[in-house]
Formats: sequence, structure tokens, C-alpha cells
Amino acid sequence: MTSPAIRALEPKELWNKFADLNAVPRPSKKEERVIQFMKDFGANLNLETIEDEVGNVIIRKPATSGMENRKMVVMQSHLDMVHQKNADTTFDFDTQGIEMYIDGDWVRANGTTLGADNGLGVATIMAILESTTIEHPAIEALFTIDEETGMTGAMGLKGGILQGDILLNLDTEEDDEIGVGCAGGIDVTATRSYIEEAVGKGKTGYTIAVRGLQGGHSGMDIHIGLGNANKLMNRLLYNGFENFGLQIAQIDGGSLRNAIPRESFATIVVDVVQQEAFEFEFDVLANTIQKEFETLEPNLEIVLSKAALPEKVMELGVQEGLTKALYAAHNGVYRMSPDIKDLVETSNNIARVIVKDGAIKIGCLTRSSVESSKTDLANALRATFELVGCEVDLSGDYPGWAPNMKSPILSVLVDKYKKINNAEPHVAACHAGLECGILGQNYPDMDMISFGPTIKGAHSPDERASISSAKKYWNFVLEILKDVPVK
Repeated sequence: MTSPAIRALEPKELWNKFADLNAVPRPSKKEERVIQFMKDFGANLNLETIEDEVGNVIIRKPATSGMENRKMVVMQSHLDMVHQKNADTTFDFDTQGIEMYIDGDWVRANGTTLGADNGLGVATIMAILESTTIEHPAIEALFTIDEETGMTGAMGLKGGILQGDILLNLDTEEDDEIGVGCAGGIDVTATRSYIEEAVGKGKTGYTIAVRGLQGGHSGMDIHIGLGNANKLMNRLLYNGFENFGLQIAQIDGGSLRNAIPRESFATIVVDVVQQEAFEFEFDVLANTIQKEFETLEPNLEIVLSKAALPEKVMELGVQEGLTKALYAAHNGVYRMSPDIKDLVETSNNIARVIVKDGAIKIGCLTRSSVESSKTDLANALRATFELVGCEVDLSGDYPGWAPNMKSPILSVLVDKYKKINNAEPHVAACHAGLECGILGQNYPDMDMISFGPTIKGAHSPDERASISSAKKYWNFVLEILKDVPVK
């Protein structure tokens, strides 16, 4: 149950709507309940409420008195959230609401993602729609679905439905940042089948666990150099195979494409005669890896445990190809932007590795703000996996959002931020995938901007939202709405 103290936080309008929203289960691709929740919310306010053919919800509210001559504003956030939890947390994202608590200046969740990405944006829009005192122009609230696992809501939104002139995307995660551009992305999926072989005599079974990594957003956090559980596991498997003839029975690593994998688990076998040497060498390598990552990943655990002997393992030829391909496949930053300081241009996240029952599946998310560079890295990954007999599918391709430094709404936000905070905002493109690029395909004349409150650790159970930042951000939103350009 969420702490009642959450609802007492200021601004109450924002935190109460966030608490209401977080009581509704809303994993990506399972948004039926939150769609109905939002439709009921609009209907109860007697506002025009529409659900389009893919499940996006649009709620329109007329301008307040004296603001009728201002341009209509589309306020946009996505309804779904990343569903990640710690291995020792018992939680069902399909049936339970998020359990929140206060930790100093932060709101957190008990062992799960918080859903502040993008729930605080959704709650902001809800609070403004419900208010009878906030000054604003005509508003078109756009609540998209499935942003986190394909952006199918934004992709499915047809041209001509929206009437607004300006789009405020409330999905940026640093309160001093104004977003003017973002990366596009493409899913790279490699698959192949293999023959399972019976385990021979004189073998010992083990499990390997790589866990305790921070994880995080595979776009916004990719430059930090955090540990990728799939790459670390493969390093261990490769070494064991090369030196001791280790055989793989199964691997289960990572989860969602847009989350840096925190955990990976494998079941293996080794010859009994190699057992002592293998265990010694494994410990040496595990300690080496932990030493390499001790600053960034202080909670990293690499555990080798005796286990029941599995009945079958991978055929050796395919296993050799798999471990070499995963070693060769690029993970992390591929290229920094030559034009925007400190911006990652192109990257890849090896997000998911499943080896089980005669089937291999490897899932990656490749991001770039430059289409040609995105294609280049996707092709490099495809070539790597095809060399070892995998079929490779490139899907879910979505465009980036090109910066417009002459944007009129950008000028409004920069001026407002300076006046309110007596400081310069950080105007930047980001390496995350925002929906602005996709929406801009059908609404090319819409002036778009992105901003939001400070959220840390998005896409991981360490996700947390700053209370003081939420207050700062809320005031910023209200001031922006007062100064929207005239028609």
C-alpha cells in the first residue's frame, strides 16, 4: 500500500494524481485498465474524450477565460511503464498497484520500478485537466500507449486527429533540461535453433548467477559504463569453454530491450576431472570482473553453485559460435555526436539472451540520432550474428527528432526558466527515444518541446523521483501555460 504521506506532498494536485495513477496496473502492451481509467477520468470531468483505434486517449479542455486567443497546446505523456523488479521482490505488475514510500527528497517504490517515467507527466496533465483555477489556453491532452516497448501508440496516431499547434512532451528526466531532439531506435533480434546433446558421463552440473548490477535506462544511462549482465555472463562462459570445455545447458539473461540487463543466470556442465581447476579459474575471473566494476557496480555478485546435472546441453559447434558472437557484438556507446558536446549519437544494448530447449534468442536495442549511423550499427550486429548461423530480424524502427533551435516554444521555455530560476537551462538533445520524432511525421508543422522533473534510475527498481524537483517543475509548467504565444 502506498504511504499516505505521498498524497500530502506539495504540490498536492500532482502527487495525488500520481498516486491515483500508480494504483492502476499499466505494464506496456497491457494498458487496457489504464486506458479505461483515463477515459473515465475525462468523462467524469465532462470533457470531450476520445480513444483512437490503437488505444491512445485524447481529452480536450477549452481555454480558461481570457486565454481563448492563445494557440492550442497538446500536452503529451505515455500511459505505460517499464515493469522491472528485484529478484527477491514478490510483485505482480498485472494485478498490483505500485507501492510507494518517501526517502528523504525522493519518492521510491518497494523493490520495483516507480512509474514516474512517465507517470509524473500523466499526473501533471490530469491535474491541469481537473483544475478550475489554473490559467491555460485550449488543451489537447494526448495519452499514448506502449511507449516503452515499441512506441506503437505514437506510430498508430493518425494525422488529422490532433488540433493543437504546440506539443509539450513531459518525458524528460532532468529538471534543468529542455529537450529539443532525441534518438531513433531499431530492434535487432537474432534467433537460431540447435541440437541438444545428451550429457555424457563424468560431468558435474553448476549454475552461474550474475546479479546485483544497477541496470538503468539503455539510452540515458548507456554512456556511464554500467555492467551489462549478458556481456559479463558471456565472458565467464567463453573463458570456461575455452579453457575447460564448459558446456551450456541454458541461459536466461536480461529482460526488456530498453533496460540495461541487471541479472543473468546459466546452467552449465564441466568434466569432473576439470572441476577443481575450473572452480579456481572461475573465482579468479569473477574477482577480476568485480575489481573492474567496483566503482560503478559495488553490489555486483558473481556466484558459481553446484547443481543437479542437466539432461541435455548445446551442441559444441553452435555453442562456440554463440559465445564468440556475443563477445564480438557491440554493446554500449558506438559513436559520440561530433556536433553536440557530450551527446551519445549511436549505441547498442544487448538486452536479452535466452538459450533453452534447442532455441537461441538474442534481443538488442540500437539507438541513434543519425539514421545512417543507426543502420550502420544494426548491420554490424546483423553481420555478427549471421556469421554464426542466426536469422536476424530488424524491426520496430522509429525515427529520431531533429532539433529546431529556432522553435518559438523553445524561446518561451528558456525565458521562463531564466526568470523563475535565475539560471540558464540546459537545452539539449537526448539519447533516449521520445515520441516527438514519430508524432512529427504526421504533424510536421507542430512546434515541439520536451521537459520534466528530475527522475533517477528509470527502468530499474532504483527509480526515484525528486520531491523538490517536482515542485520546481510544476511551477514551471504553470508559468509556461500562462505565456503560450497568441494564434
